[in-house]
Amino acid sequence: MLRLGSFLRNPFSFLFAKSSMEEQVAAYVIREHGRDRRVDEILQDRYVQNRLTPQQQARLLDRADVIHALGAHDLDAARQYVRNEPPR
Repeated sequence: MLRLGSFLRNPFSFLFAKSSMEEQVAAYVIREHGRDRRVDEILQDRYVQNRLTPQQQARLLDRADVIHALGAHDLDAARQYVRNEPPR
């Protein structure tokens, strides 16, 4: 009954909630990048591919914690990879 009550208070909250899967993949990307792996290489990992759609991967790259950890250059390369563009 508690869940129904919270749903009725804010019926659209699910649109803005981050999934725990995204949280786990974000932590994985940050950890692996800290091990000096390239972001496009990390995004190709089965762990990421099996858990997030390309749209979710793009949204992952807009998270403040991921942006801070990756830096501008690596973030640009990752966004190009997600959009299937060749690297510059």
